[in-house]
Amino acid sequence: MTGAPQTLRWGHAALEVEIDVGEDGTARLTHIGLPGGTPPERRNWPPLPLLEVTAAGHGRAWSGGRLIDSYVGGRLRHHAHRVSRDGDWHVLTVELRDPQTGLVAEVTYRSPDGVPVLRGEVVLRNGGEAALHLESVSSLVVGCLADGPEAIGGADLLWAENDWVAECRWQRRPMRVTSPVLSDRVVVYDNGKGEFTQTGRGVWSSCGRLPMGGLTDRDSGRTWLWQIEHNGGGWHWECGERDQLAYLALFGPTDTHHGWRHPLEPGGEFHTVPVALAFSADGGPDDAFAALTRYRRTARRPHSDHRRLPVIFNDYMNCLMGDPTTEKLLPLIDAAAEAGAEYFVIDAGWYDDENGGWWDSVGAWKPAASRFPGERGIHEVLDRIRERGMVPGLWLEPEVIGVRSPMAKTLPDEAFFRRDGVRVTETGRHHLDLRHPAARAHLDQVVDRLVGEWGVGYLKLDHNIDPGSGTSAHPGETPAAGLLGHNRAQLDWLDGILDRYPHLVVENCSSGGMRWDYALLSRLQLQSTSDQQNLQLYAPIAASAPTAVTPEQGAVWAYPLPEDSLDEVAFTMASALLGRIHLSGLLPDLRPEARALVHEAVAAYKALRADLPQAVPAWPLGLPAWDDPWLALALRTPATTYLTVWRRPGGAPTMSLPLPHLRGCAARVDVLYPTASQAEAVWNPDAADLTLTLPTAPSAVLLRLTHTVPDAP
Repeated sequence: MTGAPQTLRWGHAALEVEIDVGEDGTARLTHIGLPGGTPPERRNWPPLPLLEVTAAGHGRAWSGGRLIDSYVGGRLRHHAHRVSRDGDWHVLTVELRDPQTGLVAEVTYRSPDGVPVLRGEVVLRNGGEAALHLESVSSLVVGCLADGPEAIGGADLLWAENDWVAECRWQRRPMRVTSPVLSDRVVVYDNGKGEFTQTGRGVWSSCGRLPMGGLTDRDSGRTWLWQIEHNGGGWHWECGERDQLAYLALFGPTDTHHGWRHPLEPGGEFHTVPVALAFSADGGPDDAFAALTRYRRTARRPHSDHRRLPVIFNDYMNCLMGDPTTEKLLPLIDAAAEAGAEYFVIDAGWYDDENGGWWDSVGAWKPAASRFPGERGIHEVLDRIRERGMVPGLWLEPEVIGVRSPMAKTLPDEAFFRRDGVRVTETGRHHLDLRHPAARAHLDQVVDRLVGEWGVGYLKLDHNIDPGSGTSAHPGETPAAGLLGHNRAQLDWLDGILDRYPHLVVENCSSGGMRWDYALLSRLQLQSTSDQQNLQLYAPIAASAPTAVTPEQGAVWAYPLPEDSLDEVAFTMASALLGRIHLSGLLPDLRPEARALVHEAVAAYKALRADLPQAVPAWPLGLPAWDDPWLALALRTPATTYLTVWRRPGGAPTMSLPLPHLRGCAARVDVLYPTASQAEAVWNPDAADLTLTLPTAPSAVLLRLTHTVPDAP
């Protein structure tokens, strides 16, 4: 629809969006920010359109250095828009149409009331007479993050590297380093020439990097943070400069990066993966992460676990390490109960009758008689857990079937990942395709047996293989398209489990944090943050975890060893106190003083955990770096700030920790853990910083600052 230019304004008290519709009907997002902000200057070559769509036979073309709108996204024109409410969510839907192909796009923006976060999704419908073979569809395109050379020169890009046992390592670089000035001419379309990109591949959504990023102004503190809410590795984001404006484009799988294509038949629909963009006007990354935390709480499935925050003992890390037996578990159960655990999880190995050879035989998920002898078998252990006042849990790796498992022969080929008609095998395992009814029926039967019949109240869902590009369930389907279909079927399966068992607690684990995303975490209650066994190396992961997960969902191992010093016991326990305690370690073998420190930590956690579901994170020393000798994580509520500080070898014994949100406030500082700490803390309200001395390294401390705003003169 063409006509007179118009500007659409939409939002609420915390966020306003402006969309300009030109004379030709092209719609472009020109402003996101606080209401009343100044949008970028209108230019001869305006910001990017709301949506980028490419399809086979409708690619980009160039003429005289300028892009001709011959690709599908360039022909989409504004047709209509509507504003609505969905509970606490404000909703804007912009309908775009391409008269040449009949393609209809609904670009939907959602934002929770009072939270400066924009959620973007797109639905495409083919209203034409011919199929469109999609090659990429953006979930969100924003062309106005920073305006002009000076603003771009003063901006830093943020991204998080995320490797096994080295998760959540945030990086910060000037945008001019990642996207340099290419010439003195105006760059109108980079197409891989100058922007900074991050791309997920394979089955793990966060292997190598988190599906997140950010842009922050070094002087003003104006910050954007984004996340792609997809539970597979088929995602891509790019941030760069076009027409002297910093732009952002967020995608699910694409042809260029993943070999993804999707035939959109006449009358068919395609939905993009959801994405979210958080905004802070002047509070820097901390305020943007706080906004993203509030958004995540609003967007996820409600569950009582998010309020109760029970303490979980898991027998794996620095403990049984996949070798559980009745004999080994019974004393651990008693020790965990005495420490104050409320759930007890039997981790990997409970199904293994082959003395460690279970890797390529899993899939039936039956208890090993050799590990749990006697008439009652594993139920003797489950009953002991309940007798000691805890809820029993089990480890499960549901999506894999070992090549030696009887299920590998029982289930049809169509129930597994296949490519070129051949069942995919990865390190002795096949991967289920949850779009197939036999695959889903098998897993439903497993869960109904473990939860419905055995009374298990906690499932740790792990995933330890990456079968590559995906699966082709039928001729002509690209593996990436099959993977996207499986990803969505997995979410549907999880919803079904929690619909049937609403009090079941489900943990998201994937070799630690290799599937750390808010497609899964919008459903599941906890996120495993790492498989890191070194307590000092775990500290930066624990400190950074609230960037990627709400504090009440971030599970951190607290796993003291008998040979640890008392400082090391306190160090590992402190790492979990502003998240979710995953207690482990050989508790019965600890000497009495060490065991007392464990009990003290659990008691301290139970005293503060009611505050965590409302708290938002901040990092007084900046986002943690892997080798920093001092690390700090704060969680803020209106009346209280909790602060965990770690000191590792190599740093001075005293550190100043800025807490600008408490400037001018009187504050009482209490040491919550360990109470016998030698820490010395002095609060300076005028400078808004805390001077902390930790005489030894490694050492850690949990502090509470109770604050009041001084009366006005």
